[in-house]
Amino acid sequence: MMLARVADSLYWTGRYLERAEHLSRLSDVMLNATLDQSDAGLQAARIALAALGDEEGSKTASPYEAALGLVLNRDDPNSVVSSLARARENARQVRDQITTETWERLNMLYLRMTGSEAKRAFESGSSAFLHEVIADLHTFKGAADATMSHGEGWRFLMLGAHLERAQLIARLLEVGFGEARTVHATDRIALMSLLRMACALEPYLRAYTAEIEPRHILEFLLFSEDFPRSIRFSTNQMELHLSKVARHMESGVGGGHPERLAGRLKARLEFADVEELEAMGASGLLAQVVTECGRIHQAIYDTFVAYPLELRLPA
Repeated sequence: MMLARVADSLYWTGRYLERAEHLSRLSDVMLNATLDQSDAGLQAARIALAALGDEEGSKTASPYEAALGLVLNRDDPNSVVSSLARARENARQVRDQITTETWERLNMLYLRMTGSEAKRAFESGSSAFLHEVIADLHTFKGAADATMSHGEGWRFLMLGAHLERAQLIARLLEVGFGEARTVHATDRIALMSLLRMACALEPYLRAYTAEIEPRHILEFLLFSEDFPRSIRFSTNQMELHLSKVARHMESGVGGGHPERLAGRLKARLEFADVEELEAMGASGLLAQVVTECGRIHQAIYDTFVAYPLELRLPA
């Protein structure tokens, strides 16, 4: 079993990088929506900021101001630049656990985002700037998959990414289709913006052709077992990685059993369907996903990171 600090750093590297990619995509969708002559840009900004918990910002900020803050505001601990800085610091602490290819990609992206020219580059071509950030994050993930041994370290990296993704997509769907929904069933542009925020528009259209309907969007982003950004797919991956890592634990160390919690959430999503979702309302299931992900996170800490030291000492 690897050291707790190593597992912790790799887990948070995965979480922060997933967060940075999600925020970059939300920002790009907001800015692209402003090209429409209607209020689509403002609507996209409301969806994105509300999904991040910034209800006031969703009412007052212009799409451009909102995107600029989400990307380059160093005072915001959840901005893209802050998330990348935290990911890079965690990766630096476990430099011997990741490959040169992954470290170089992350380090170059961090230097570009924190450099003196970052704001000017964003202002001169925000869409191109954000596409480069997303492409670099994809390159990091590809390099990690292709060059890192798929052992415990890689699994903690992937575990962090998928747990973060499940929570982010659940919050996005709650804003769109929950009790306090901001997207109307007939607002095709808003529905397409939401799909783009989840990087799901093209895969969705391949599955449902041109039927842009809330019922199908919920079904796809909640229950698809093949789409890598659906909540079910991420939950399956969490359970897989936790089950593999748990095999290396000594008996009696920790006690959170996160693999069991992930298995229960996996089963919940496998046996749910869109009819049940409509009967109970989207908010109930989405809130359960967010809550269960929080419990899994705490169990990961109890089991792999913050367990009492005496449990590791020889008897």
